[in-house]
Amino acid sequence: MPRNSEITGSNLGRRFDAVICDIDGCLGPESSAPLDAEALTKIAEHNRRAIADGDRPVVTVCSGRPQPFAEAICRFIANDSVPCVAENGVWLYDPRDNVYLRDPAITSEHLDAVALATAWIEKHLVPTGVVMQPGKSASMSLWHADTPHLRSLMPKLESVFREKSWPFRVSMTVAWINCDLAHISKATGIARLIARTGLRKDRLAGIGDTISDRAIAENVGYFACPANADEPLRQLATFVSQHRETEGVLDILSRLGHA
Repeated sequence: MPRNSEITGSNLGRRFDAVICDIDGCLGPESSAPLDAEALTKIAEHNRRAIADGDRPVVTVCSGRPQPFAEAICRFIANDSVPCVAENGVWLYDPRDNVYLRDPAITSEHLDAVALATAWIEKHLVPTGVVMQPGKSASMSLWHADTPHLRSLMPKLESVFREKSWPFRVSMTVAWINCDLAHISKATGIARLIARTGLRKDRLAGIGDTISDRAIAENVGYFACPANADEPLRQLATFVSQHRETEGVLDILSRLGHA
Protein backbone atom coordinates (compact mmCIF):
# COMPACT_ATOMS: atom_id res chain seq x y z
CA MET A 1 0.00 0.00 0.00
CA PRO A 2 1.23 3.52 -0.71
CA ARG A 3 2.46 5.54 2.23
CA ASN A 4 1.30 8.97 1.15
CA SER A 5 2.45 10.75 4.30
CA GLU A 6 6.07 9.96 3.42
CA ILE A 7 5.80 11.92 0.18
CA THR A 8 3.21 14.66 0.36
CA GLY A 9 4.59 17.74 2.00
CA SER A 10 1.84 20.33 1.81
CA ASN A 11 2.12 20.74 5.57
CA LEU A 12 5.89 21.28 5.32
CA GLY A 13 5.72 24.44 3.25
CA ARG A 14 7.60 23.24 0.19
CA ARG A 15 6.23 24.35 -3.14
CA PHE A 16 6.36 20.91 -4.82
CA ASP A 17 6.47 17.40 -3.40
CA ALA A 18 8.30 15.68 -6.26
CA VAL A 19 10.11 16.36 -9.53
CA ILE A 20 9.52 13.87 -12.35
CA CYS A 21 12.66 13.96 -14.49
CA ASP A 22 13.68 12.27 -17.73
CA ILE A 23 17.08 10.54 -17.76
CA ASP A 24 18.68 10.82 -21.23
CA GLY A 25 19.37 14.46 -22.01
CA CYS A 26 18.58 15.49 -18.43
CA LEU A 27 20.25 13.32 -15.79
CA GLY A 28 22.69 12.02 -18.37
CA PRO A 29 23.75 12.63 -21.96
CA GLU A 30 21.71 11.44 -24.95
CA SER A 31 24.92 9.86 -26.24
CA SER A 32 26.98 7.04 -24.73
CA ALA A 33 29.25 9.58 -23.03
CA PRO A 34 29.91 9.14 -19.28
CA LEU A 35 27.41 10.36 -16.71
CA ASP A 36 28.31 13.57 -14.87
CA ALA A 37 28.88 11.85 -11.52
CA GLU A 38 29.71 15.10 -9.72
CA ALA A 39 26.45 16.74 -10.77
CA LEU A 40 24.46 13.60 -9.91
CA THR A 41 26.09 13.61 -6.47
CA LYS A 42 24.70 17.12 -5.96
CA ILE A 43 21.23 15.87 -6.92
CA ALA A 44 21.68 13.02 -4.44
CA GLU A 45 22.46 15.56 -1.71
CA HIS A 46 19.34 17.51 -2.75
CA ASN A 47 17.27 14.32 -2.35
CA ARG A 48 18.79 13.42 1.00
CA ARG A 49 17.84 16.85 2.33
CA ALA A 50 14.40 16.65 0.71
CA ILE A 51 13.67 13.32 2.39
CA ALA A 52 15.18 14.26 5.76
CA ASP A 53 13.86 17.82 6.05
CA GLY A 54 10.84 17.90 3.74
CA ASP A 55 11.83 21.37 2.57
CA ARG A 56 12.23 20.64 -1.17
CA PRO A 57 10.83 18.19 -3.75
CA VAL A 58 12.26 14.71 -4.18
CA VAL A 59 13.64 14.01 -7.66
CA THR A 60 12.51 10.77 -9.30
CA VAL A 61 12.75 9.57 -12.90
CA CYS A 62 10.40 8.90 -15.80
CA SER A 63 12.26 7.30 -18.69
CA GLY A 64 12.13 5.01 -21.67
CA ARG A 65 15.15 3.21 -20.26
CA PRO A 66 14.78 -0.38 -19.01
CA GLN A 67 13.71 -0.77 -15.40
CA PRO A 68 17.15 -1.78 -14.00
CA PHE A 69 18.73 1.37 -15.47
CA ALA A 70 16.02 3.63 -14.03
CA GLU A 71 16.31 1.92 -10.64
CA ALA A 72 20.09 2.36 -10.67
CA ILE A 73 19.75 6.09 -11.38
CA CYS A 74 17.26 6.41 -8.52
CA ARG A 75 19.73 4.69 -6.20
CA PHE A 76 22.53 6.99 -7.41
CA ILE A 77 20.51 10.13 -6.76
CA ALA A 78 19.37 8.86 -3.33
CA ASN A 79 15.67 8.58 -4.17
CA ASP A 80 14.28 5.93 -1.87
CA SER A 81 10.87 7.49 -1.28
CA VAL A 82 9.15 8.21 -4.63
CA PRO A 83 8.32 5.59 -7.30
CA CYS A 84 9.90 5.92 -10.73
CA VAL A 85 8.53 5.20 -14.21
CA ALA A 86 10.61 3.00 -16.54
CA GLU A 87 10.37 1.61 -20.07
CA ASN A 88 8.02 4.40 -21.14
CA GLY A 89 5.35 3.36 -18.64
CA VAL A 90 5.70 -0.42 -18.68
CA TRP A 91 7.17 -0.49 -15.18
CA LEU A 92 6.66 1.39 -11.95
CA TYR A 93 9.41 0.74 -9.40
CA ASP A 94 8.59 1.70 -5.83
CA PRO A 95 11.75 1.92 -3.69
CA ARG A 96 9.74 2.19 -0.48
CA ASP A 97 8.71 -1.46 -0.78
CA ASN A 98 11.27 -2.61 -3.39
CA VAL A 99 8.44 -3.72 -5.66
CA TYR A 100 8.32 -3.91 -9.46
CA LEU A 101 4.88 -3.17 -10.89
CA ARG A 102 4.21 -3.89 -14.55
CA ASP A 103 1.18 -2.09 -15.91
CA PRO A 104 -1.76 -4.50 -15.43
CA ALA A 105 -3.14 -3.32 -18.78
CA ILE A 106 -0.35 -5.35 -20.44
CA THR A 107 -1.85 -8.77 -21.14
CA SER A 108 -0.31 -12.06 -22.24
CA GLU A 109 -1.51 -11.29 -25.76
CA HIS A 110 0.46 -8.03 -25.70
CA LEU A 111 3.57 -9.90 -24.54
CA ASP A 112 3.09 -12.41 -27.35
CA ALA A 113 3.04 -9.50 -29.81
CA VAL A 114 6.27 -8.15 -28.29
CA ALA A 115 7.93 -11.55 -28.75
CA LEU A 116 6.77 -11.84 -32.35
CA ALA A 117 7.84 -8.30 -33.23
CA THR A 118 11.21 -8.84 -31.57
CA ALA A 119 11.73 -12.01 -33.62
CA TRP A 120 10.85 -10.11 -36.82
CA ILE A 121 13.33 -7.34 -36.00
CA GLU A 122 16.05 -9.87 -35.19
CA LYS A 123 15.48 -11.61 -38.51
CA HIS A 124 15.07 -8.62 -40.82
CA LEU A 125 16.82 -5.62 -39.23
CA VAL A 126 19.55 -6.85 -36.89
CA PRO A 127 21.56 -8.36 -39.79
CA THR A 128 21.61 -4.87 -41.38
CA GLY A 129 23.33 -3.31 -38.37
CA VAL A 130 20.31 -2.38 -36.26
CA VAL A 131 20.86 -2.97 -32.53
CA MET A 132 18.09 -3.65 -30.00
CA GLN A 133 18.55 -2.18 -26.54
CA PRO A 134 18.66 -5.09 -24.06
CA GLY A 135 16.64 -5.29 -20.88
CA LYS A 136 13.20 -4.29 -22.14
CA SER A 137 10.27 -6.58 -21.45
CA ALA A 138 7.24 -5.12 -23.24
CA SER A 139 8.72 -2.80 -25.87
CA MET A 140 11.67 -2.52 -28.26
CA SER A 141 14.21 0.26 -28.77
CA LEU A 142 16.36 0.25 -31.90
CA TRP A 143 19.66 1.96 -32.69
CA HIS A 144 21.91 2.22 -35.75
CA ALA A 145 25.21 4.04 -36.20
CA ASP A 146 23.64 5.90 -39.16
CA THR A 147 20.79 7.84 -37.53
CA PRO A 148 19.21 9.05 -40.82
CA HIS A 149 19.13 5.44 -42.01
CA LEU A 150 17.50 4.39 -38.75
CA ARG A 151 14.90 7.11 -39.15
CA SER A 152 14.14 5.85 -42.66
CA LEU A 153 13.09 2.48 -41.19
CA MET A 154 10.11 3.95 -39.32
CA PRO A 155 7.59 3.64 -42.21
CA LYS A 156 8.58 0.00 -42.74
CA LEU A 157 8.13 -0.80 -39.07
CA GLU A 158 4.74 0.93 -38.97
CA SER A 159 3.66 -0.99 -42.07
CA VAL A 160 4.73 -4.37 -40.70
CA PHE A 161 3.11 -3.74 -37.31
CA ARG A 162 -0.12 -2.73 -39.02
CA GLU A 163 -0.03 -5.74 -41.37
CA LYS A 164 0.61 -8.16 -38.50
CA SER A 165 -1.89 -6.43 -36.16
CA TRP A 166 0.85 -5.88 -33.58
CA PRO A 167 -0.32 -2.94 -31.41
CA PHE A 168 2.76 -0.72 -31.34
CA ARG A 169 3.36 3.01 -31.46
CA VAL A 170 6.55 3.92 -33.35
CA SER A 171 8.43 7.08 -32.37
CA MET A 172 11.90 8.55 -32.76
CA THR A 173 14.11 10.08 -30.07
CA VAL A 174 17.44 11.78 -30.77
CA ALA A 175 19.08 8.52 -31.86
CA TRP A 176 16.61 5.70 -31.14
CA ILE A 177 13.38 4.29 -32.53
CA ASN A 178 11.00 3.30 -29.76
CA CYS A 179 8.35 0.68 -30.43
CA ASP A 180 5.91 0.84 -27.51
CA LEU A 181 2.55 -0.78 -26.90
CA ALA A 182 0.02 1.77 -28.13
CA HIS A 183 -1.85 1.98 -24.81
CA ILE A 184 1.26 2.32 -22.63
CA SER A 185 3.25 5.55 -22.29
CA LYS A 186 5.03 7.86 -19.90
CA ALA A 187 1.62 9.43 -19.29
CA THR A 188 0.05 6.14 -18.14
CA GLY A 189 3.12 5.54 -15.99
CA ILE A 190 2.78 8.94 -14.32
CA ALA A 191 -0.93 8.29 -13.76
CA ARG A 192 -0.06 5.07 -11.93
CA LEU A 193 2.63 6.88 -9.92
CA ILE A 194 0.06 9.48 -8.84
CA ALA A 195 -2.52 6.81 -7.99
CA ARG A 196 -0.02 4.89 -5.88
CA THR A 197 1.30 7.87 -3.95
CA GLY A 198 -1.61 10.30 -3.72
CA LEU A 199 0.55 13.08 -5.14
CA ARG A 200 -1.32 15.96 -6.79
CA LYS A 201 -0.57 17.30 -10.26
CA ASP A 202 -0.34 20.88 -9.02
CA ARG A 203 2.37 19.82 -6.53
CA LEU A 204 4.47 18.03 -9.13
CA ALA A 205 7.26 19.57 -11.20
CA GLY A 206 8.73 17.97 -14.31
CA ILE A 207 11.90 18.14 -16.41
CA GLY A 208 12.40 16.84 -19.95
CA ASP A 209 14.32 17.42 -23.17
CA THR A 210 12.59 15.65 -26.10
CA ILE A 211 9.04 15.67 -27.39
CA SER A 212 8.34 12.29 -25.72
CA ASP A 213 8.56 14.26 -22.47
CA ARG A 214 5.39 16.11 -23.43
CA ALA A 215 3.72 13.44 -21.29
CA ILE A 216 5.62 14.80 -18.30
CA ALA A 217 4.82 18.41 -19.18
CA GLU A 218 1.09 17.67 -19.40
CA ASN A 219 0.90 15.89 -16.05
CA VAL A 220 2.71 18.29 -13.72
CA GLY A 221 2.04 21.74 -12.35
CA TYR A 222 5.40 23.19 -13.41
CA PHE A 223 7.59 22.07 -16.31
CA ALA A 224 11.15 23.06 -17.18
CA CYS A 225 13.86 22.06 -19.66
CA PRO A 226 17.65 22.08 -19.84
CA ALA A 227 19.25 24.14 -22.62
CA ASN A 228 19.59 21.12 -24.92
CA ALA A 229 15.82 20.53 -25.11
CA ASP A 230 14.03 20.28 -28.45
CA GLU A 231 12.31 23.49 -29.52
CA PRO A 232 8.74 22.08 -29.56
CA LEU A 233 9.15 20.99 -25.94
CA ARG A 234 10.73 24.28 -24.91
CA GLN A 235 7.47 25.95 -25.97
CA LEU A 236 5.66 23.99 -23.23
CA ALA A 237 8.10 24.96 -20.48
CA THR A 238 7.65 27.57 -17.79
CA PHE A 239 11.43 27.84 -17.59
CA VAL A 240 14.33 26.81 -19.85
CA SER A 241 17.77 26.73 -18.23
CA GLN A 242 20.82 28.18 -19.95
CA HIS A 243 22.71 25.06 -18.83
CA ARG A 244 22.71 21.66 -20.52
CA GLU A 245 21.72 18.25 -19.23
CA THR A 246 22.52 17.56 -15.54
CA GLU A 247 23.80 21.08 -14.86
CA GLY A 248 20.51 22.31 -16.29
CA VAL A 249 18.60 20.05 -13.92
CA LEU A 250 20.56 21.46 -10.98
CA ASP A 251 19.75 24.99 -12.15
CA ILE A 252 16.05 24.10 -12.37
CA LEU A 253 16.06 22.54 -8.90
CA SER A 254 17.63 25.70 -7.46
CA ARG A 255 14.66 27.70 -8.80
CA LEU A 256 11.87 25.49 -7.47
CA GLY A 257 12.18 26.98 -4.01
CA HIS A 258 12.61 25.56 -0.54
CA ALA A 259 10.50 25.93 2.55
